[in-house]
Amino acid sequence: MNEQQSLRAAIDEEVRLFPHDPSWPAAYAAERQRLLSALPGLFIDAQHVGSTAVPGLVAKPIIDILAGVTSMAAAESVIAPLCAAGYATSAEYNATLSDRKWLMRWADGRRTHHLHVVVHEGPVWREWLRFRDALRAQPALAARYAELKADCAREHPRDREAYTHAKAEFIRAVTKNHCRSTSEPGASP
Repeated sequence: MNEQQSLRAAIDEEVRLFPHDPSWPAAYAAERQRLLSALPGLFIDAQHVGSTAVPGLVAKPIIDILAGVTSMAAAESVIAPLCAAGYATSAEYNATLSDRKWLMRWADGRRTHHLHVVVHEGPVWREWLRFRDALRAQPALAARYAELKADCAREHPRDREAYTHAKAEFIRAVTKNHCRSTSEPGASP
């Protein structure tokens, strides 16, 4: 399989969930280090997010990384250096996003990483971290999310956008409720 065929296979990859793999945090740490070393000064911070960041949660075996920059103009400016560092993106898809830029890394016809470039400490940054932290702190909530993910994967096995959209309301509710509960006196994030 040549590089173009591998990329096409990754783009068209089926939605499949796997049991939590304890190697996922190390895969995140290695990619974080690779990005920060290869592209020094581009990011204020980078965080492991998504289901691979939640111990015990089923996930697509794709490491989601949230990378913080100073502005959306800065997010736009890092796309070319990231593509030179092994990521691919869709200009058409990114044009539909006003609050982030999306890139992916792939190998052997499958996605390995998603990189979400957002404004550091902005609304998207805070929402992604609230969602991750809520799932980490509440095993029952993580179990409900796992059930929803399994249902969505069965319903949309060949349509990643539909799969993602089907989870959106749950994610919005969790980030809204977690934000409310952590802003109360004595609550911890």
